[in-house]
Amino acid sequence: MQLRTLGRSNLRVSPLCLGGNVFGWTATETASFAVLDALVSAGLNFIDTADVYSAWVPGHRGGESETVLGNWLKRSGKRKDVVIATKVGMQMAPDRKGLSAVHIARSVEESLRRLQTDTIDLYFSHCDDAGVPMEETLGIYQKLIAEGKVRAIGASNFTAARLAEAFEVSRKNGLPRYEVLQPHYNLYARSDYESSLEPLCVKQQIGVVTYFALASGFLSGKYRTAADAGKSPRGKGIVDKFLNERGLRILAALDDVGRRYSASAASVALAWQIARPSITAPIASATTVNQLAELVAATKLQLDRAAIEQLNAASG
Repeated sequence: MQLRTLGRSNLRVSPLCLGGNVFGWTATETASFAVLDALVSAGLNFIDTADVYSAWVPGHRGGESETVLGNWLKRSGKRKDVVIATKVGMQMAPDRKGLSAVHIARSVEESLRRLQTDTIDLYFSHCDDAGVPMEETLGIYQKLIAEGKVRAIGASNFTAARLAEAFEVSRKNGLPRYEVLQPHYNLYARSDYESSLEPLCVKQQIGVVTYFALASGFLSGKYRTAADAGKSPRGKGIVDKFLNERGLRILAALDDVGRRYSASAASVALAWQIARPSITAPIASATTVNQLAELVAATKLQLDRAAIEQLNAASG
């Protein structure tokens, strides 16, 4: 597997990142372990989670995904074989959110404990926090890096203006900079990233790890009619949002390219992102080993210029 460097960090990752949001939610611990074992066996090494996963599930408090991943790390002994990304900042409780030094210092210890590791390879600010000075946030990250608890930091859900401001604060104050951006990006949702974030990331040599890379599963081709809304708990929302003239045009292009390459729609959609020079690795989740195989296949699929232009045109 050809590894890629995340920004200017020393982290080397596979061109596809496994999303851990499903661990302990739609994937049991046993199923999650099987997917993680298969991931490493396939030569991929990048796993993304967050402290808040999966607090949205009734009866969950957050931390479920990190706990499953930590149990796998302990059982498998594969900690040195993987790059672990997790996040802080989303609301865990009414008084537990944001990017204050106090909240980050407490949250990192909880994440380390759940992950059963001494170091988080990549620690993301999960969302911007305009109520906390950037100097404070980057200052606590500097302390955590110095202590060896964090290796590199990233920003998720930041606007281009705020990310640029963070770079300037880092430069002026000698503080660590965000080496990775995690934006919402896929064949259906392109404009926000391509218009302002992408030029900034290229200029600053920032790694880019995209979430919703398959548009919540729509780009897998699973949802093609209104009747398909019943295929999953989130099916109705997906159908309502994506099943329109543009969405169907994108699926048709994915199908056409997929036929030429003998590849699934999901593999093609991910390969399209992997081929984009500014993208380090799209994130995609899998609840079964069979689903993971589609993700792995994307890393081996090299689309030609005609295929990429066809997908660009269909999603433009």
